[in-house]
Amino acid sequence: MTRLDSAIRRLTAQRDLLNWATEVIAPTGLVLELGLGNGRTYDHLRTRLPGREIYAFERSPAAHPDCIPPDGYLIVGDIFDTLPSFIARFGKGSAALVHTDIGTGDEDANRILALRLSPLLDSLLQPGGLLLADRAFEMPSCMNISSKTGVPEGRYFVYRRET
Repeated sequence: MTRLDSAIRRLTAQRDLLNWATEVIAPTGLVLELGLGNGRTYDHLRTRLPGREIYAFERSPAAHPDCIPPDGYLIVGDIFDTLPSFIARFGKGSAALVHTDIGTGDEDANRILALRLSPLLDSLLQPGGLLLADRAFEMPSCMNISSKTGVPEGRYFVYRRET
C-alpha cells in the first residue's frame, strides 16, 4: 500500500468514526480533541455537534485560522501538564467523546505516550463515553469496540466506557 493510500484510509476511517460517534454519544458531556493539528477534525466535530462544548488540546497551535477554537476552548501546552488540571477542573467522568490523534512516526514513542495517557483518558470518560484514537490504548474501564465499527483492524481504535 502506498503512503497516499494509507493516508486516505486513515482519513476515511477518522471521518466515518467521527460521524458515527457524533450520532451515538450522550446529549450531555464534554467533547475533547487531543491534538488540534491543522484543525480538520475539530472543524468536523464543531459542524456535527453545534452547541456542544468542544475543547481542543495542542502543544504548539498552528491550525488554520478558521479552525481555532474560541477563547477558553483551546488548551495550550504539554498534554501531561494540561490534561490533569482540566480533569481537576471539570471532574472525572465529564467527557462524552474524546478524539485523539497525537502520535508521531516513532511507534515506540507512540506506545509510551498511549500508556501514559490511558489512565487520564480512562478517568475522563463518562459511562457510555467514547474514545476514538489513532492508536491502541490500555483502558481498563472501557471495552474495545473497534471490531464492531466496520473500520479495518488496526486502522483506528474505539473504546466505550462501561457503566
